[in-house]
Amino acid sequence: MIYSTKEKTQESFEVAEQEVKLFEILLFNDEVNTFDFVIDSLIEVCEHTLEQAEQCTYLVHYKGKCAVKTGEFEELKPRCTQLLERGLSAEIV
Repeated sequence: MIYSTKEKTQESFEVAEQEVKLFEILLFNDEVNTFDFVIDSLIEVCEHTLEQAEQCTYLVHYKGKCAVKTGEFEELKPRCTQLLERGLSAEIV
């Protein structure tokens, strides 16, 4: 069978695509940690900008939880562990 260049390129692209399952770290509100501590933790652990960290912290405070990082499970696992070690309430979903 003879393929045109366009068909070969499209076929190669489709084979190269892999579906990657993404997870999220959910951070939950608590009555223990200060806003500043949570903001600093998100900057250090999740590599947030100051603005991102502030927005997530307010969402956690007012909504009870917020997805603070999305990615592959193996990337999120050590970050979630670091948040937990700091006394924050978080889980990967």
